[in-house]
Parts: sequence; structure tokens; C-alpha cells
Amino acid sequence: MKLPLDKIIERALAEDIGDGDHTTLATIPGDATGAAKLLIKETGILCGVDVATNIFHQVDPSLTVTLLLHDGASVKKGDIAFIVSGKTASILQSERLVLNFMQRMSGIATATRQVVTKTEGLHTRILDTRKTTPLLRDLEKYAVRTGGGFNHRMGLYDMIMIKDNHVDYAGGIARAIDRVHAYLTKTGKKLKIEIEVRNFDELDLVLEHGGVDRIMLDNFSVADMRKSIERIAGRYETEASGGITGENVRDYAMTGVDFISIGALTHHIKSLDMSLKADQG
Repeated sequence: MKLPLDKIIERALAEDIGDGDHTTLATIPGDATGAAKLLIKETGILCGVDVATNIFHQVDPSLTVTLLLHDGASVKKGDIAFIVSGKTASILQSERLVLNFMQRMSGIATATRQVVTKTEGLHTRILDTRKTTPLLRDLEKYAVRTGGGFNHRMGLYDMIMIKDNHVDYAGGIARAIDRVHAYLTKTGKKLKIEIEVRNFDELDLVLEHGGVDRIMLDNFSVADMRKSIERIAGRYETEASGGITGENVRDYAMTGVDFISIGALTHHIKSLDMSLKADQG
């Protein structure tokens, strides 16, 4: 079951604050007020502003957040995304959680935009994967969309994805596909079917058997990808996966493949540097 954002924030705050922010309690008068600004410290794509606002308001509904920039904005060092004002203690208690979410989400959006930019002018769409932080998948996939990418399936429930282990355990490609169709008929579910192939032999078996919507070509070289796309000849959607980076993504896109999925967009990214600083002005 998916946790709603307010529950995620609630649990994250409980993890961080415990029985009290004792440093703030010891140093800041309870009635003190002030303001802080979200300062950007490097170039990237902003993401997570609405999440930050939710955190502030869950800690203290009386806090006021003045948005200066919104998700998807291109930012650079020195930009200010928003100003939060109200009880100083509430701002301090919110600070780390706001930064943890925003830095990671902005890092994902930035990494995605960098890849998407390299495929401009081509029809290929950049996809994420299920390689996400547990319980934060919706937020991380939202960050991918903010960066200009597209979401693959959200989980195991919204698409049939026959991977290599499914094929091996089922006893072959044809048997795996046939069992999927029998299952969908039995359950009445209407789900798109994708199958992963590891080589030309497996590709030919899928083309001979049919019964799928998309073929994922896993760890194919650029040259072999191009040959595969020609062999498929538009009969099915195509997806490239495995070993694709910012350096070679355009080469893969130029083969004519419909989708390129990159797990590193969410599981191997650098957080965007930013900080929440007291606003003395």
C-alpha cells in the first residue's frame, strides 16, 4: 500500500526529532520568530518545492512560505527558491527534512534533464525504472517527470514485464508469454505486456511467437540495437536498457528505439547542493 505524502513526512519527522529537538529547545526562545531562505548553490533543475511546503506546514501550520521559484525551474548558484517565515524553532526543526527531500529530488530532475537534452530532436523517450528508494518512489518518479523524462511502470501491478528470470523459471519465452495471456484472461486484467530479450536468438523467438506489446533489448551494443530495430520493423514498441549513460545515450536513441530506460536516474545520482539559511534582511 502506498503511503500518502503526509504519512511519509510524519514518519520522517518522527525519525529525526524523536522526543524533541533539544538543541533548538535549549538555544531558541519558544516565541522567537524569523525567516530563512532556500539558497541554491549549484546549477541544476529545481524539484520538491511543494514537498518542502508540506513539511513546513506539517511541522507548524502557522509558517508562511513565499515561493520565488517553482519545480522545473532552471537554477544556478545564488538563486533563492523560497522564503519561509514564522517561529524560528519550527523552521529549524523542518530544515534537514526539507533539504533531504529537495536535494535528492532536484538531483534526480537535474540528471534526467541532462540525459533528455542529449536526445533532443529524436523521438526516443527517456524512462526511469523501479530502482527507487523504498516508499519514496512516487516522489522520485515525479522528479524524473520534472526533469523531462517519463515513467516506466510504477510497480509490479500496472504492467506485465517478463524479465530473464521469468523466462528461465517458466521454461522458455513461448511458455512465459502463453501463461501471461492465460492469466490475463482468467483475471480480466488489461495490462500491457513487455518482454526482455538478451540476444538475437531470443528476439527471433519473440518475433516468431508474438503476443507482446513491447520488446526490451537488454545490454545490446549500439550496432546490435540498430539491427534489432530493423528486424522488429515497427511491429512492437522497443526499449533499450543496460549500460546506457549520458555519453552514449544519443547513439542509442539514433537507432530509432522508442524508449531508453536508465536506472541510474534514481539510484545513482548526485544531490543538488542547496541550503536553508537564516534571512537577516
